[in-house]
Amino acid sequence: MAEYSPMMQHYLQTKEAHRDCILFYRLGDFYEMFFEDALTVSKELELTLTGKQCGTEERAPMCGVPFHAADTYISRLVAKGYKVAICEQIGDPKLSKGIVERKVIRIVTPGTTMDAQSLDESKNNYLMCVYYDENVFGVSVADVSTGDYFVTEVESVTKLMDEINKYMPSEMICNEALFMSSLDIDMLRNRLSMTVTALDSWYFTDETAIHTLLAHFQVKQLEGLGLADYLSGTLAAGALLKYLYETQMNGLEHMTGIHPYSTGAFMVLDSSTRRNLELVETMREKTKKGSLLWVLDKTKTAMGARLLRSYVEQPLIERSEIEARYDAIEELNNHVMSREELSEYLNPVYDLERLITRISYQTANPRDLIAFRNSLKMLPPIRMVLGEFQSQALTSLLESMDGLEDIYQWIDEAIEEEPPISVHDGGIIKDGYFEEIDRLRSAKT
Repeated sequence: MAEYSPMMQHYLQTKEAHRDCILFYRLGDFYEMFFEDALTVSKELELTLTGKQCGTEERAPMCGVPFHAADTYISRLVAKGYKVAICEQIGDPKLSKGIVERKVIRIVTPGTTMDAQSLDESKNNYLMCVYYDENVFGVSVADVSTGDYFVTEVESVTKLMDEINKYMPSEMICNEALFMSSLDIDMLRNRLSMTVTALDSWYFTDETAIHTLLAHFQVKQLEGLGLADYLSGTLAAGALLKYLYETQMNGLEHMTGIHPYSTGAFMVLDSSTRRNLELVETMREKTKKGSLLWVLDKTKTAMGARLLRSYVEQPLIERSEIEARYDAIEELNNHVMSREELSEYLNPVYDLERLITRISYQTANPRDLIAFRNSLKMLPPIRMVLGEFQSQALTSLLESMDGLEDIYQWIDEAIEEEPPISVHDGGIIKDGYFEEIDRLRSAKT
């Protein structure tokens, strides 16, 4: 490696640490790729392949994309099943002696992409982790864009396929033993277009998996998370969370709870049943239009659309739960004015789950905060209307809902009504909110 330039040596060291990823390496206003990555990306994205002098006789194959448009290119690669490591400049070029300091700040995979343009707001983007041990399959599923996080266990490959068909994850991670089971991995990859990767065995050890869960949720025992009866499921959940820490490289503060469930709580629907009933897509066109979900979906928010989809894909079988849901529907049907009022208040509500995730990732822009504020403004009137109902499902919803008036007030007092899209443009904080900002603005102008 000695013959390479210092910059290329650092690139190769970073690439060695992320061999299974395409490395987007920040150079000025571009993300550049070199060698095999450049050949792959130029072919997949139809980009011009060039070369770069790097201290050797032969020029290194190179291609690049503008940093401000990188999300689009990354999403296209991820949609094709690739993982992308984003290596960002974290040092100031004006102050740096030698090469600018850089490090990988995030790894984007099919199950962890956060790009709003590539995600369907009406459906979840799930990452599934499966731990196979002596005919027990521990299953954990998470949507990092919304914070949803589930865990269960099944006893056969058939039931595991039922869970896969239920969630249709875009990415699956597992232990090596799963490849030795009778699960058809090639079918998952080819027919379901799913990325399947085996993790190292240490991800699934008690020390790693359980410690990661306990530390994240700040509890001392698994009983505090309801996981005491899900040993294999706990190892799958802990490995999934560790994988998210390593790829997202942040604290995942938006993932505030984990939900263990028994597969017996829902009706078992195999893949052919789901296909023939056309629950969420038609058999011929593979589109939502014409399916049962298309007929039922009159939801006003992206969160409601995802919830309704989960109801359709996971029908209840417990009579008391079904009747509680029916009681709520009956009450809403009988109170037309209140129902219409609720509908009007829900209409301006943005996708709070994914907004909160962007805020947690510190990728939210000022207009996201205004959208967040405008959504929070609807909570008090929604709570007021819910107070008119008597059914158990709706009253429990009211009891668990915080109006968040204080957060609304903070954003309303601090952020300009029509701020710029980028935080780098300035002009975000209102005059009079913070004395030091007012002083610096005055000094500047």
